[in-house]
Order: sequence, then C-alpha cells, then structure tokens
Amino acid sequence: MKTIKQQSLFLSLCFLLTPLLIKSQNMTTNNLTADKAALSALNEQFIKNFVTQNAPAHDKIIHPDFVCIQSSGVIVEREQYIKEWASGYQHAGYTSFEYTDEFIRIFGTTALVRSKTVYTKLKDGAMVKGSSIYTDIYVKENGKWLCVQAQITPIAQK
Repeated sequence: MKTIKQQSLFLSLCFLLTPLLIKSQNMTTNNLTADKAALSALNEQFIKNFVTQNAPAHDKIIHPDFVCIQSSGVIVEREQYIKEWASGYQHAGYTSFEYTDEFIRIFGTTALVRSKTVYTKLKDGAMVKGSSIYTDIYVKENGKWLCVQAQITPIAQK
C-alpha cells in the first residue's frame, strides 16, 4: 500500500509534468502542421516546375537518389529524369495540367504526398482529356524535405 507521502509526491510530479507534456504535444502538432505546409508547397512547386519545364528549380527539390516510376512501369534514374524534365511538358503535347485531391501522410522523416492530375493534351491531332494519380515519397534530411521517388499511375478513362 502506498503511503500518503508517496501519493503526494506522485501527484506533485503529475502536476509539474503536465504542462511540459502539453507543451511537447503542442510542439509536435506545430511541427506536423509546418511539415504538411512545407510538403504541400513542394507538391505545388513540383507541378509548377513541370508545367514551366524548370529543370534547375526542380533539381533543388529532388533527392540525389531520386527515381521516377512512370505510368508505363519504366524506372527513370535522376540524371535522365532531369534531362527530360526540361522539355517533357511540351513534348507530351499538354495544353493544360493541374493537380487536385492532395493528401499528405507523414511518418517521422518520411512522407507520402498523393494527388490526382487532370490534363488535356494534343494526341494524334485530337484533344484528349486524362488523369492520373501520383505518389511522391519525401525524406527529411538536415531539416529539408526532398523527393526521393515519384510514381505515376494512369486512371482509366470511362
């Protein structure tokens, strides 16, 4: 059986530690909110870099070990990916390209960013509408989020 002294000490510790636990919880929530905002901004930059074919800006937000798994299943290594990035939007014939339905999940220093793209492009002389789902995997190193892998999955048209 606990003595009154032990119970009193326990309650005193709880009283003293509770504000620290709440502060720690708030810091964790604030960090998560900041990380989600940073990842959302990176997702927006990712698409902007594609549409504007800005390879130098894109080079800054992808990891040195980056790979892209294209909708065909082909794995493209970083060097080739950046080389193709400089003209990919134009060569694909896109006339519009946007993203929607962003969803971000964070697991420590790893994050999944998923969105749906909706586009129109000129293909074989005809305007074609399409969409895909992509998942980008980010890692946080030295306080900075970098995309280490992108995977694109086409959505079958009805």
